[in-house]
Amino acid sequence: MKEHTIQMVDLVGQYEEIKNEIKAGFDEVLGAASFINGPAVKTFQSSLEQYLGVKHVIPCANGTDALQIAMMGLGLKPGDEVITADFTFASTVEVIALLGLTPVLVDVKWDDFTIDVAAVEKAITPKTKAIVPVHLFGQCADMKAIMELAERYNLKVIEDNAQAIGARYLDPSGARPMAGTIGHVGATSFFPSKNLGCYGDGGALFTNDDDLAHTLRGIVNHGMYERYHHDVVGVNSRLDSLQAVVLNAKLSRLDTYGAKRQAAARAYNSALAGLSGVETPVTVSACEGICDTCNCHVFHQYTLKIDGNRRDGLAQHLAQKGIPFGIYYPIPLHRQKAYRDERYNEEDFRVTNALSDAVISLPMHTELTPEQIDYITSEIRSFLSQ
Repeated sequence: MKEHTIQMVDLVGQYEEIKNEIKAGFDEVLGAASFINGPAVKTFQSSLEQYLGVKHVIPCANGTDALQIAMMGLGLKPGDEVITADFTFASTVEVIALLGLTPVLVDVKWDDFTIDVAAVEKAITPKTKAIVPVHLFGQCADMKAIMELAERYNLKVIEDNAQAIGARYLDPSGARPMAGTIGHVGATSFFPSKNLGCYGDGGALFTNDDDLAHTLRGIVNHGMYERYHHDVVGVNSRLDSLQAVVLNAKLSRLDTYGAKRQAAARAYNSALAGLSGVETPVTVSACEGICDTCNCHVFHQYTLKIDGNRRDGLAQHLAQKGIPFGIYYPIPLHRQKAYRDERYNEEDFRVTNALSDAVISLPMHTELTPEQIDYITSEIRSFLSQ
């Protein structure tokens, strides 16, 4: 199988199905010159509110802005401590530092890659004001335990939902809220490779708090509620109408996209079952296995753990065979030059350190074919069986 036939994310193939709808929407925006906060943005906002079952969606320019605006809207002040996961992309901790807050990184769980609630509680001090759980790779963190902890210590919870839009959290009570709608505010990214991605940058915030929503709407637009009246300190972070056209087309198909990803994950799991030296992803919730009914895991990434220091060898083998892959994430945040802190002890990051040496993500998108999955998994089996 030739290299160009497999993509890590096949946005070209996905576009083929929706291009007529997108082109028509682009023509409408261009014809009306409604480039910022036009009808397409308002339609998307309303549709996403309905889809998520949340009172307020506030679109913005990108996912990193969404996290920053959430922290600004909650009134966090320089010196306040914000606890988040060590094993994630840098934007989560980046915005904490940019606002003069104090990032506090903690370890994650081996099984599902999400923040370790026991480590969170251990890290709480009188200066702690917020927790940022990351719903990594398409699956929710333990939100019941996190919200109980937040209530006990009077903390705010900002859900980083950049990788899990469309997923549901299966609460032990039986409730199934959408990822990003459980904490005080949720933040997401519409970067092109996301499960719900546009063709540039985009993001949004979610909340059921009317007052917080009002504050957030001012912040995203230079602090204005009325033109040239700046009531709060704000930023310039708005979703443009062309990106909203793309998101409107994809939102109506998001559950279908999720089902395709789940089917691909089941095929990967089946093909790799019983293979020594590899751990396939697990779903650690009330759901038994990977299903297409509860959406407990929407597989933004399909990430393996490779035992025995063979991950880098497997990566080299896949590259030689024309199979793309990703290593998310090769360096823990606490070891990054920008975020090192003398308070950190390596013993507190044993899981994250081990994951950084073990993880490898396979192609995962809506256009994967059985033949491609067969080829990818046969090459993995061939290498690991040596």
